[in-house]
Amino acid sequence: MEFSKKARELIREQIGEWDLAAKNYGSLKNVKIKTFDYGDYHIDIQFNPERIVSSAAKVDTKSIEARPCFLCEKNRPSQQRSLSFNSEYVVLVNPFPIFPEHLTIPNISHTDQRIIGNFGSMLDLAASLDDFVIFYNGPKCGASAPDHLHFQAGIKGFLSIEVDFLNNKCCREVRRIGNITIFHWPNYQRGTISLNGKNKVDLIECFNRVYRKLQILQPDEVEPMLNILAIFEHGEWIIHIFPRTLHRPAQYFESGEKQLILSPASVDMGGVLITPREEDFIKISKEDVQDIFKQVCLEPQAVIKLINQL
Repeated sequence: MEFSKKARELIREQIGEWDLAAKNYGSLKNVKIKTFDYGDYHIDIQFNPERIVSSAAKVDTKSIEARPCFLCEKNRPSQQRSLSFNSEYVVLVNPFPIFPEHLTIPNISHTDQRIIGNFGSMLDLAASLDDFVIFYNGPKCGASAPDHLHFQAGIKGFLSIEVDFLNNKCCREVRRIGNITIFHWPNYQRGTISLNGKNKVDLIECFNRVYRKLQILQPDEVEPMLNILAIFEHGEWIIHIFPRTLHRPAQYFESGEKQLILSPASVDMGGVLITPREEDFIKISKEDVQDIFKQVCLEPQAVIKLINQL
């Protein structure tokens, strides 16, 4: 609780002293949102032009090698201050926010974006930043810096999946492994695995089981494609895992009227799709959302099969 308070204070201070942060957090007041209703749940579409930096980021090897890493301390803006976390990470204010309070949390070392071996740190962050949802974007699933291990955090109450899990209309308990409860979301468009428990060691072991099963499905990837959300509430963790099949949908690579610049990552999986161009915000439809999720996510039927094999 105390560390969460310090992080929120850092955001307020940085908005007051850093022009880029002040401008972009101020711009959130003008962000447009529309909502698509799917019965038991809804999806929000956000028009946020500042996110073009992330949505259109070039993440191929050649492009990454050609630019300095913006998460390394030596390359960060002089105005960007930080909080140290567990001597391994630093907490920074994200200057291109989606959430009204948005953090980026890079490792102090320049090491590749990988979750295996680092999931415990994600749980620690969720427990210490308990006003926030912690999220991880895989190197081919929305991470604009796949060459530098990092997490992000957004203030609670923004993502619709938070409420969807609690109201119990969209997900159902399907397995228990030790002290960990596993939930499946059969009609949620996004194939989703949720873990709930109080024991950190058991959660790590359960996550590693899921990870190994996903590795079998994608043996040629450096890491199984996935996004993860971690929430700490009332002494226990809620983890949402979104297995992925594609980085970006076909619409991203179209031209003219058919193009939609939308590059799904953890926030989109959590129920808020980010469109950095106004024309995409205006024309995107309920059917487009369904089609995009169908392209980039593992199907719910494949997910329940995976859960049953754990």
